[in-house]
Amino acid sequence: MSSPRRSCGALALALVVGLGAYAPAQAGAGVSSSPGPDGLRTTRGSEPFPGYTIDNPTLEPLTIRGKKTRVLQGVRQHAGYTIERPKKWNGELVMWAHGYRGTGKTLTVDPPAYDLRQLLLQQGYAWAASSYARNDYDVASGVATTHDLARFAGRTLRRSPKRVYVVGVSMGGHIIGRSLEEYPKFYAGALPMCGVLGDQELFDYFLDYNLVAQDLADRPVYPPTADYLTTDVPVIRERLGLDGLRPGGPDTTNARGAQLRAITTQLTGGPRPGSEAAFAYWKDFPFTLFTPDNAGSLAENAGRLAQNLATQYRPNTPVDVNDGVQRIGPRDAYSRQTSALTQVPKIQSRPQVPVLTLHGLGDLFVPFSMEQIYSQEARMNHQSRFVVQRAIRAVGHCEFTANEVATAWNDLTTWVESRKPGRGKRYAERPAGDHVRSRVAVARADFGCAFTDPAGTGSSATPTHALYEPCPE
Repeated sequence: MSSPRRSCGALALALVVGLGAYAPAQAGAGVSSSPGPDGLRTTRGSEPFPGYTIDNPTLEPLTIRGKKTRVLQGVRQHAGYTIERPKKWNGELVMWAHGYRGTGKTLTVDPPAYDLRQLLLQQGYAWAASSYARNDYDVASGVATTHDLARFAGRTLRRSPKRVYVVGVSMGGHIIGRSLEEYPKFYAGALPMCGVLGDQELFDYFLDYNLVAQDLADRPVYPPTADYLTTDVPVIRERLGLDGLRPGGPDTTNARGAQLRAITTQLTGGPRPGSEAAFAYWKDFPFTLFTPDNAGSLAENAGRLAQNLATQYRPNTPVDVNDGVQRIGPRDAYSRQTSALTQVPKIQSRPQVPVLTLHGLGDLFVPFSMEQIYSQEARMNHQSRFVVQRAIRAVGHCEFTANEVATAWNDLTTWVESRKPGRGKRYAERPAGDHVRSRVAVARADFGCAFTDPAGTGSSATPTHALYEPCPE
């Protein structure tokens, strides 16, 4: 990835799951043919890393066509895992890549979300999911443990899968994007949702938001201090008129606050439906991501990569932000530039297999611009034929209906299965998508309507769908 920007500290939210933790299995247990004393199968030397525990409660099998599925759970490569297959297995495997877990020391395993677990098993697929060996923003751990588990699942299921797919959310999208390049063509297709496909530029955006807000409020605070949220942010909010701003409510911003909103809209994908409601919904959250470096790993301090040296902010009135904003370079320039598999690695946008994405238009945690970056780089690498992207009219992070996800999954598998043998081995059934790079298309009032499920409006599971005007019938 490329494009200038800098620091914001560790992520503070998103898809954090935590129940009670069990005591880790003892080293040297070997591969057991039946569960050990802690209830999990454990491969030799695979106890969690020091300081970590694994929470992987028993997952009850589902009944599919009158037959119970087979569920296997255990510990491998320092990570918890779950594998499930239906009685009538179609010989294909789906890997689930979960999102950011926070900074805690409990590792957890998710089944596929959005009712995908049930759908996959009904369609005959087996699925597997890893906790990853570490929390924090550690993409390298997710890439390695997901790939290892896919290979292990093939042995456990008694035969190698004909195809392996990878599906996931948020940071899981970063893991997916890099996995397709780290293990070329190992995965037959991918469905990253709300994914960090713009890799390191996500952290540039977190930096941008804070430095621009500070400049507009005449409250410079860099590097961030421990009391930034309690001492400085209240002043910034008051000076920009952000207090009291709510989706659907009156516009409380002054001219400078309105400029912050407009700049944020440009940074996150350009003018598009729902952008004002999205800003009102997310306005406070990016401040929480501007935290001091704790001198730990890159996974704990991804802000070391961020920079804004050459970023041009628009609009540049009434305040000349481009002249006044503080300019910051990456404190870890090597990790910013290297193509190695770091904890926060680059994605080159060279998938070589079908990738179908979903992304909320108003998501300002992992913004829609991530899709535009991935699309642009895929075009530059002559990989656009492998990429289809769909916008969903939602403001929440990873807020999709089960139908939106099921439609995307079914379209992806049809696309993958359309590959023709022989010379070229072309994929014949490329599904429809949105033109995410076209600023004109993205700004249309009906952008995102093509793939947004109308049933999401009014649903408690997808509340921010209701922040958008109804799509034309």
